[in-house]
Amino acid sequence: MSALSAGKIAFQGELGANSHAAAKAACPDLEPLPCQTFEDAFAAVASGKAERAMIAIENTLAGRVGDVHHLLPEAGLYIVGEYFAPIHHQLVGVKGAALADIRKIRSHPMALGQCRKIIRELGAEAVKTADTAGAVREIAELGDKSVAALGSTLAASFYDLPILRADVEDEPHNATRFVILSATPDDADLEDGKYITSFVFQVRNIPAALYKAMGGFATNGVNMTKLESYQVGGSFHATQFYADIEGHPNERNVQLALQELKFFSAELKILGVYKAHPYRNLESSATAG
Repeated sequence: MSALSAGKIAFQGELGANSHAAAKAACPDLEPLPCQTFEDAFAAVASGKAERAMIAIENTLAGRVGDVHHLLPEAGLYIVGEYFAPIHHQLVGVKGAALADIRKIRSHPMALGQCRKIIRELGAEAVKTADTAGAVREIAELGDKSVAALGSTLAASFYDLPILRADVEDEPHNATRFVILSATPDDADLEDGKYITSFVFQVRNIPAALYKAMGGFATNGVNMTKLESYQVGGSFHATQFYADIEGHPNERNVQLALQELKFFSAELKILGVYKAHPYRNLESSATAG
């Protein structure tokens, strides 16, 4: 670890953003390093300015976070952990404002998508911003009682603004999954517990290649928790897949499944092997119940 990176964790957004809160909770010993974009956060780790990055990758209500899956394979970084953060959005106003005053609500597109009910209830216009904490800062600077923001309790406290209504997310199970990135691989050792292996791959240009590539996971009893596709290189003919599986590459059934995947793939890159966050157990219990 370089002197530059000592004790820092990069995240996209301003101080007070949900990513900042997640970084504090998951890595309390690391100093937060706010970055304007995901690219900047990745670059901070790659260049040695930060030891880790905390990156939002998907949300239970709004789905995957745009661009992250494109950036991950090209960033040269490795996933060394995951963190699930319950997300509670606060409707933040300026001092003296009331709910009846609100005509515009500013926030990150993901937050706006998670709080459609309150926006519709107030008949407000949704205004997209770069991040939630930035939206709170902007309304503090505007001082307009008709403009509110969706942000965290941390951001409201940071700018000393009142919360007009608490926990306005559409569903109580709203949570965001973050991945913790490092410039060097740090795969978890196989011990007791549950593991996640993340990877990207492109299948060979042969008939039913994806079907055949996926068959190894089914026949070897490996649970695939995520499979997403996206175009690469600006071509409709080049498709890359991002996947998460439950298991460790040192387990025999996972080895066999990955071998079969590799046989039918033109490219396969493991992004990380890490311990599953306890939230996965809670989610499985809720689904089973």
